[in-house]
Amino acid sequence: MYTIGLIKYVIAWFVIIALGLISRQVNQIPPLIGDILYAVMVYLMFRILLLSKALKNAFYATIIFCFVIEFFQLVQWAPLIWIRQHPLLRLVFGQGFLCSDLLAYLIGGLIAYYMDVRFLYNLGRRK
Repeated sequence: MYTIGLIKYVIAWFVIIALGLISRQVNQIPPLIGDILYAVMVYLMFRILLLSKALKNAFYATIIFCFVIEFFQLVQWAPLIWIRQHPLLRLVFGQGFLCSDLLAYLIGGLIAYYMDVRFLYNLGRRK
């Protein structure tokens, strides 16, 4: 049962990453959507890492992680500036603080938690 759980979260994680990358390439998609998908991706990452823990742990970890990353964008420390200049790392660590991103992360975390409770968590479980 553990393997089935892991596989479904890994598949969902890759799908969300693909959707997030697409959202950054299509100008008609608002940046807010990409930020929401980022939070969903982080949630799925924590579900993979904390598979045997309660779902709420992944939600709390997601919010803390996303908020810390966002607030770190206020810090102008040389290694962080270098990270923000690298195209791939910029996708993970961002490039500028926005309060709206905090709202997007909260929305994304809540959506991911809801979808997990409603669909993913019970997917493949025997009734």
